[in-house]
Amino acid sequence: MRDGGWPGWGADAGLVVLTFVPALLSQPYVDTSGPAWVSLMAYEALGVVVVLLRRRLPATAFVVGFGALLAALVGSAGEGAKLSPLVFLPPAVLLYNLGHHGVSWRRTVSAVLGVSMLSVAGLWLNRMTTDSGDFQGGLDVLAALAPMPLAWVMGFAARTRQELLAAAERRAADARRAQALEAAQATQRERTRIAGEMHDVVAHSLTLLVVHAETLRARGGELPDWARAQVDGLAAAGRQSSGELRDLLRMLRDPADAVPLQPVPDLGELDALLDSHRAAGGTAELTTDVAPASVPRPVQLAVYRVVQEALVNARRHAPGAPVQVTVRGKHGGELRCEIVNGRGVRQAAAGAGIGLGLVSMEERVGALDGELTAGPTGDGGFRVVATMPWERADA
Repeated sequence: MRDGGWPGWGADAGLVVLTFVPALLSQPYVDTSGPAWVSLMAYEALGVVVVLLRRRLPATAFVVGFGALLAALVGSAGEGAKLSPLVFLPPAVLLYNLGHHGVSWRRTVSAVLGVSMLSVAGLWLNRMTTDSGDFQGGLDVLAALAPMPLAWVMGFAARTRQELLAAAERRAADARRAQALEAAQATQRERTRIAGEMHDVVAHSLTLLVVHAETLRARGGELPDWARAQVDGLAAAGRQSSGELRDLLRMLRDPADAVPLQPVPDLGELDALLDSHRAAGGTAELTTDVAPASVPRPVQLAVYRVVQEALVNARRHAPGAPVQVTVRGKHGGELRCEIVNGRGVRQAAAGAGIGLGLVSMEERVGALDGELTAGPTGDGGFRVVATMPWERADA
């Protein structure tokens, strides 16, 4: 706990009670004279202050506390009074504190030497101020002081244990940071390797596809009208895919360089996306009551990607099937995107797709706290529905 807070003051109050009250309770069984009570109360008043300051000034608190004890013992003995043996509890607490919070060996040794000199001076004063053997310090005082070094040993052992625990925690934290750094470096190496593989395999093939499409466009006069439209759509799709692939490769190589070079697709480009689907031989219609400018950018990108993947799946699994795209919603509520395709008019290619399209759509929508459902319709078609909250996307 932090010093100065309520838990710290509560612990100090409990320590004061346990340290000073026993002497008050036992004093009536030792000596009830006025000088005894005066010496005890003065000693304990000063002792309370010293104990409360023990953490800030461990060496000084020990010397002052021990000096106050000697003054009380010598003063009461000079008046023919005795103090309870429990008055030795505060010095034991202060000596434990010195071992636990002592900042340097030099101060610790200086405090011990100072207390030793005070003890010699106190013994001399005691001999000078009283002639009675009953009030001269002897074996009883020595018996009370003998266990004192054990208090310092216990405090020093507690401090050593705390330092060992703190060192172990620091080593564990350093190990966790090193492990996290190694994992991050391994992840970055893997991202770089994947980016290189994608560049070598996908980018090369995509670039070659665009080159062939542009070559066919250059000789468009020799092609029928339907072929020219197909080639135009192929070239446009290839150029867009090339740009998006370059952005993806840049992000894989360096996540900090994630600003796309190409404009991020949005709802305003859905018409062009459906045009490319029609150019590939499909039929598609778009119905929407949403103004693109009012929709948060993350939602626009998610809707575009969901529609894009759904159109690709329709071309793969239901060639020639009509597709209906519906985007509806209102600010402050939910945006709902539904893509429904009918039964294909041609046979689908065997083994088309690898089954990751729906997984990708679900992850993209889920990242915006949305929900995606997909499944076959009763007439042999397929429906994909994505709903996303407006507010979560704004955040």
